[in-house]
Amino acid sequence: MLLISCPWCGPRNETEYHYGGQAHVPYPGTPADLTDEQWAEYVFYRDNPKGPFAERWMHSIGCRRWFNVLRDTATHEVLTSYRLDEPRPELPQAGGQR
Repeated sequence: MLLISCPWCGPRNETEYHYGGQAHVPYPGTPADLTDEQWAEYVFYRDNPKGPFAERWMHSIGCRRWFNVLRDTATHEVLTSYRLDEPRPELPQAGGQR
C-alpha cells in the first residue's frame, strides 16, 4: 500500500487517489500536423524506467487537485510530491551526488 503526500492535504492512503500517467509530457504544438504514427506515439507510448519516475496523480477523495509524484518504480517508494506549477525536484544520485 502506498502512502502518497498530497501537496495540499498531506499524507493519505493510495486508495484516495487516481493515477494519471507520466508527468511532464508536452502537448504537441500543432496536433493537426501530426501523422497518425506521431499522434499514436504521443497518446500511447510512455517511458517505463526502472527507478525514479515522475507521475501525475489526482486526490479524488480529497481536494480533487492534480499534482506530480516522483516514485521509484522498482521499490514503489514515493520519493516526493509537488504541485503542477512547481519544477521537478532534483534528487541526489547514489553516493549522495547530484
